This record gives sequence, structure tokens and C-alpha cells, in this order.
Amino acid sequence: MKAQKVFTFVSSERPMPTKLLPYRQTHSFSNLICDYLDRNPALSPFYNLFPDEENFVKQAQSKGKNFSTDSRTLLVQSLQEQYEGITISEATKNNLELLADPNCFTITTGHQLNLFTGPLYFLYKIFSVINLTERLNESYPNYRFVPVYWMATEDHDFEEINYFNLRGKKVVWEKSYGGPVGEYDTDGLGQVLELLKLEFGESEASSELLTLFENAYLRHSDLASATRYLANELCGSYGLVIVDGNDTRLKGSFIPYAEKELVGGTGFREITATTSKLKELGYPEQVHPREINLFYIAEGIRERIIERDGVYYINDTEQSFTKEKIVKELRENPQRFSPNALLRPLYQEVILPNLCYVGGGGELAYWFQLKDYFETVEVDMPILLLRNSALLVPESLQIKLEKLGAGISDLFLKSHELSSMHTRRISEIDIDFSSQKAHLQSQFEALYDLAKMTDASFLGAVGAQEKKQLNGLDHLEKRLMKAQKRKLKDELERLLQIQNILFPNGSLQERSKNFSEFYLDMSTNLLTTVKENLDPLAHEFTIIYT
Repeated sequence: MKAQKVFTFVSSERPMPTKLLPYRQTHSFSNLICDYLDRNPALSPFYNLFPDEENFVKQAQSKGKNFSTDSRTLLVQSLQEQYEGITISEATKNNLELLADPNCFTITTGHQLNLFTGPLYFLYKIFSVINLTERLNESYPNYRFVPVYWMATEDHDFEEINYFNLRGKKVVWEKSYGGPVGEYDTDGLGQVLELLKLEFGESEASSELLTLFENAYLRHSDLASATRYLANELCGSYGLVIVDGNDTRLKGSFIPYAEKELVGGTGFREITATTSKLKELGYPEQVHPREINLFYIAEGIRERIIERDGVYYINDTEQSFTKEKIVKELRENPQRFSPNALLRPLYQEVILPNLCYVGGGGELAYWFQLKDYFETVEVDMPILLLRNSALLVPESLQIKLEKLGAGISDLFLKSHELSSMHTRRISEIDIDFSSQKAHLQSQFEALYDLAKMTDASFLGAVGAQEKKQLNGLDHLEKRLMKAQKRKLKDELERLLQIQNILFPNGSLQERSKNFSEFYLDMSTNLLTTVKENLDPLAHEFTIIYT
């Protein structure tokens, strides 16, 4: 392993101005996640420790007792083999060696092998774990904390990862597919590079991006190697350690748990029970547990294992095993067995000295399904931390918003809600008929008193008349709103145009745009800006003015 920092990122003189917004006010996160961040007591049975800084030492003390020296040795040896021949920074080299220390622990995030990192939040995930480890290393010098990126090399949903969005266009890698995506060869990505040359234009930043793409995808034979190179180039200078779980030696240490999954049904039983409890609280099922939460990997396939009447079938193939033969196959060829989304967290925690998993809302939702399962198999469940989410707001757009008299938090509303709210704000006419409705209702109180002295039919008639007149006021208010929107059309269009730039197709910027779009304007300052302005323990949405 050569030690070298390839990209050099110089810290800016000061962090960009930021604003924090409660996640619930963004209207973009589930009730489950918002309730978790609000520490709703009803959710406490579904996680271990909340991600407060002081809880990480408690988690380290527990994990340290249950993670063996042999496990550390195996991990370090496997990672050193994975990194063989790869240029890495001194920080990553040191972190790889530190993993052998019994007082060293990891903070982990995971992500698919999206083309050119995929959505912008890839960077937010990575810098969430990097910033958290730096903070913990400063606060608790008796321990060492290492940031880890777990590559989802065993996924097989190629159509989820074979593209990224650039300036409203979809850049797609067309390829036939099958099996674990990490094993895909990188044929065809030269055509994508040619397309990017046209899209990126000519500048120093575009040249850097094109070189990065070419070195990642045209000089590496498979997608896993290309993604490792890419993540290492972007974030390796901060000591990021990249793990490929599709590793024979690492899977060997998971054999006892995989065997229980094959023949014991523990996962299905425990996860189903926990999921039912979550559903009773009104939270939807994120991932449906299978009777066997393992896939079988062979050349070109990654298919579910299905047990029927004591025979284990490989879905959509003609291959099958008896109970004895599939256990034998597992013990002799553990690399052929791949955990699904619900079992991968357990695999991760078995092979890593991990304290915390940093993930998006959807990811944490299925981790909540696993609490009882972790307890049953006697593996420490990590602290669950919602990754940082952010909105990058260029100064030019912020100036336009200020001229319109709108705030950035307004833009998180749906477009029709934003349009109505802004119309009420700037209209010279008061469009709110609340006072008229209140006056009308007070007038009807006397009629109700009168009706009570007669019969029920008259009482009903009064109620119907009140409802009719209130509906009439509602109708008039809506007509007045439409009229004012027509009058203020130009200003509303300017506001909605800004919203669409920052929230493409009505979704969060981070879920749609690729980092390259911002890199073209900001170069490496994009990475330092993101890193310096994300506080992983703030537990609020971050707005960064660039």
C-alpha cells in the first residue's frame, strides 16, 4: 500500500454561513425518523443508545468486551489485502493499523455503488462519519475512532445505480447485468466519459472531474475497485477506510450466524415480531423479512434461497440443496452466501468493531426492525445516527429570495402551498377570511339558541344554513386567492423557479443532483465546504449558503 495524499483540500478561511432547520419542518422525513429524533418514548424499545456524544463511550465499553482480538486480526489482514496495490493517504494507512488496537472502534456508513457517487448525499454520509470520528477522537483521547465506508458490492439492483443526474439530464451506463454489482466489469463507461466531456465543458474543475472519472472507471476492471478508487480519491485524505464485505475471509467469520439463518429461522421470527410492534405504533414496514434472509451467489446470479419441505432452492434456477448439503456448502464456500438488506447489518456488526451506523431515514427504519434480533444472537446493536442532510444555496439565489421577501425555509413547502403563502404575504388585500367566518359563527349562535326552543328539524336547518354560508366564504376566499395569484403571477413564477432549482422535481436537492454539478462551480472547495459545515450530532437539517 503506497501512502500518498492524491487530492489536497485546503480548509477555507471560515465556514460558510449555515442555518439549521428541524427535520420535521422540512416535510421530507417520515414520522418514524422525526419521532426518533424527538426521542418519543414509544420508540425506545427499538434501539440501543441515542446518538448523544457521551453514549459513544458506553457503546465502546460494551463492544470492546464482545469483539475479540482474533476478529480484529482477521479484519486488519482482510483489509490490507483489499487495499493491496492501492495508493492511500497516511491517515488511512494509520487507521488500518489502528484497527488492531483493542481501544479502536469504527463509525460506519454504507452506500450503493452508484455511478460517479450517484446522489449528492453520498458526500453527506461520508463526511458525517468523518466529522463524527474527528469529534470523538478529540473528546476521548483514550480511544481511537475510525471512519468506515461499507461498499454495497453485493447488491444486484443495477438499475438503481447505473446513472446519475446532471443539470436535469440522466447520465446512464447501458449494460447487460446479473449477479453482484461489485463484480461487474466496467465495459461501456468509456462512452459515458465521452458524453461527460461534452456536458462538463472546459475548465480546470471539469478537467479534474474527467480525470477522476477516467481513472476510476476506465483504469479499474470492476465496479467495486472503481468505487473504492473514487471514494478514496475524494475522502481518503481524511483517513476513510473502505470495506468490501464480499470477502471470503470475512464471510468465513459469519458462518455461525448464516447457518442459524438457514436452519433456525431466527431472523424471520424475531424481525417479524419486532416489525409487528412497529406497525402497531403506526409505523410502516420498511423491509419485509424473508423466511431466509440470504442470497446465493454464483456466476452471473445473486438469487434468494427458498426452503420448501426440507429442500433449499435457489430462486429462478434449477439448483437445489438438501439441508445437510447447503450447510456443507456454507462452511466450505461462505463467499457464495450473501446477506440481504435485513441481514447485512448483522454481518457488518460481526466483522467490525463498530459503535454507530450512520444512514438515511429509510436505512434507519429497517435497523429499528432488528433490535430483538440482535439481542437474540447476542451481538451489540450499534448507535443509530441519521446522516446529515443539507441544501446548498448559491449566494445569487439567496439574494433573489431576499428581494422577493421569502425565506429559504419557505421553499420546503409544496409548490401550491408556497404560492398561496407568498400570495398572502405580499397581497395588498387581506385574503384571510377567518374573521368573517368567526363573525358568521357568532351570528348563528343566537339562531341555535332559538332552535333549541323549537324542534330538531329547525335545529338541523340552522346547522345546514351555517355550513352553506361558511362554504360560501371558503369559495369566495379561494376565488380571491386565484385572482391575486393571477395579478402577482410574475413574482410567483420567479419564486417557484428558485424553488425548482433548489428542489428539482419537488424533491430534496441531495436526492437528485450529483456532486459534479457543484464541483464544476466550486472545485475542491465543495468538499471542504460540505465537511466544515456538517455537524453530525446537531440532529437538524443543514442549509449551507455558498
